[in-house]
Amino acid sequence: MSSAQLRLNLIEGSVTFSFTAEAAQEFKASIATLMTSLKAVANKTPGEKVQPQPSMEYQYTGDVFLECFCNPNIWPSPFAAKVLITVRDDRIRLTTEAELTRTIEDLNEFIEANK
Repeated sequence: MSSAQLRLNLIEGSVTFSFTAEAAQEFKASIATLMTSLKAVANKTPGEKVQPQPSMEYQYTGDVFLECFCNPNIWPSPFAAKVLITVRDDRIRLTTEAELTRTIEDLNEFIEANK
């Protein structure tokens, strides 16, 4: 299982770390489930009660620990959604927000480059 460098563009700046193609596919599947939940919340009609959707909590442990969290119930649309990203190892911990759409683009670029 070889790893390459995944670059996630954050709201201000970016972070790059070793990531595997297999982990990228798992992350993409988690985001696809999140998108379904976000669309369910966004497509409700005014006054309609929607069943609360589960949060996405993706975790990866490799050279670094990556965690990505998003609560779909607080965003009006998938395009407005942000994810909370934590990247840490034994020396540093970075926790910040990133736009969901940009995270999807970064992940897709990584997958295409590492086929």
